[in-house]
Amino acid sequence: MLKEKISKLLNEQINKELYSAYLYLDMSNYYIENGLDGFGNWFNVQAQEEMSHANLFMQYLQNNGEKITLGQINAPDVAFTDFNVPLVESLKHEQFVTASINNIYDEASQVKDYRTMQFLDWFIKEQGEEEKNADELITKYKVFGFDSKGLYMLNSELAARVYTAPSLVLD
Repeated sequence: MLKEKISKLLNEQINKELYSAYLYLDMSNYYIENGLDGFGNWFNVQAQEEMSHANLFMQYLQNNGEKITLGQINAPDVAFTDFNVPLVESLKHEQFVTASINNIYDEASQVKDYRTMQFLDWFIKEQGEEEKNADELITKYKVFGFDSKGLYMLNSELAARVYTAPSLVLD
């Protein structure tokens, strides 16, 4: 049985992960509507990853006998004025998610909830990768995105990305 505050934070994190998927689907649609299907694919894969993260949080709560409370998912409200905006916004969003997971970890540490801390270790590592990937994509866009041939090549590279399910074992 988890402490009430930890259970509440984990439930809130589910909604944040689901919102992340929703946000990335919005970004995917923006790029596809503007002829950059590779960028669209990259963000569609991101959305799939976020859905799997939400599922992992739900499974963890279920495995610990906790009730799952799903809240409303707000529509994304970012205006995309150019191809760089979703890239920058995705990095900001990943930093927000990282801060949220770090907060849960800190709360779990304060109440000596070592199981939850161990569960969150995977997400902390994952968030480091998420931020790195988002930052690298911004850099690549800055280097190649303003040249039509470079943008074409970058779009082709991003089209090759495939979803890989997380390899986290829950007990």
